[in-house]
Amino acid sequence: MATAASVGLALLITLAMFLVLGAPIAVGVGLSSIVGMFMILPLEQGLLTAGQRMFTGMNSFSLLAIPFFVLAGVIMNNGGIAQRLINCAKVLSGRLPGSLAHTNIVANMLFGSISGSAVAAAAAMGSTMTDQQEKAGYKREFSAAVNIASAPTGMLIPPSNLMIVYSLASGGTSIAALFLGGYLPGVIWGLGCMIVAFFIAKKLGYKSEGKITWKVKFRYIWEAIPSLLLIVIVIGGILVGFFTATEGSAVAVVYSLLLSFIYRTVKIKDLPQILLESTKITCVVSFLIGISSIMSWVMSFTNIPALIAELLTSLTDSKIIILLIINVLLLIVGCFMDPTPAVLIFAPILLPIVTQLGIHPVHFGIIMVLNLSIGTITPPVGPVLFVGTKVAKLKLESVIKPLMPFFAVVIIVLIATTYIPEISMLIPKLAGLVK
Repeated sequence: MATAASVGLALLITLAMFLVLGAPIAVGVGLSSIVGMFMILPLEQGLLTAGQRMFTGMNSFSLLAIPFFVLAGVIMNNGGIAQRLINCAKVLSGRLPGSLAHTNIVANMLFGSISGSAVAAAAAMGSTMTDQQEKAGYKREFSAAVNIASAPTGMLIPPSNLMIVYSLASGGTSIAALFLGGYLPGVIWGLGCMIVAFFIAKKLGYKSEGKITWKVKFRYIWEAIPSLLLIVIVIGGILVGFFTATEGSAVAVVYSLLLSFIYRTVKIKDLPQILLESTKITCVVSFLIGISSIMSWVMSFTNIPALIAELLTSLTDSKIIILLIINVLLLIVGCFMDPTPAVLIFAPILLPIVTQLGIHPVHFGIIMVLNLSIGTITPPVGPVLFVGTKVAKLKLESVIKPLMPFFAVVIIVLIATTYIPEISMLIPKLAGLVK
């Protein structure tokens, strides 16, 4: 049987080769995993084990929450929710310089948390807000940068599919605790983007929207309340114990569907297309989970996680330095890999290391999700970056420079979340979900 070092090297080289060749990430992970599998098992046994691992990886009750949350997000994305949330965000940020940029950020935080998708938030808000900002005299590149930088906040503010995946990969970390742990980092990320937008708006002379009458404010908030109640119902129901996260996702589907029917923005004839779109997204996520399970098994079988842990601890025994190394590693991984397989592959490797340092699995889960959320807005793979530039009708290179100040503040948020555990642990502790 091949040594752990040779298997690990083969996995790394073949995965890098497939990524360079432009293969889809699931194909690259799957083929490199099979290469590693055949290095340690005979052909027939390797194929059988690979199939079993794929089935086992996807055979989890908790994962049923993902297709339901995806479906709820697609329904809301088609159900006229975006404009109502934008109007609500205007009430909250309309008096600030560059108010339309702040409206975009707040709306992304609201819509991203409801839909659970950074890509959906970037597409929905970007297609609406970019043109509005251009008419008000904003540079289109700045508007796109604001939208792209703030869209991933929805990956941290619950409900978050990535946190459900981390719960599975980490061996059952409380989904409710992870959901609550993401609130403060997600909100701080959004506030950080607003601070950057404020100073840029002051420099470029972007004005506020002007005074909104109380009558209009009341109407905007009233129209948005039914959409915002989804968060209260789902997260509140999970915390109180009315239902599990999986059952809560089903409640989200029913509620979002009823809401869209009431708004008359979704009709019965639209449902087949909505279900098809949701199925496509769910199939991609499920396939990534199954394929990543093969790689996780190969690494576990060859004891690669223990070797990596031994290597890291041999370099230094400093908790600060090890966390810094892990953050750099995850930031690099996020540049090239989709967040879902990245969590499935690296959570089992890195979690034993950090737990030895006394870091709670919930805290590390938020660190991991935050790192990989940053990866969605960084080249060369970043899906939010590409969707944001596409809806703004701009070239990628024109947006990178305006994004740099936002990158800087997001990295500061990452450092603070990493080294100040209370940012991610305060609310779960207050809720009694962690000690």
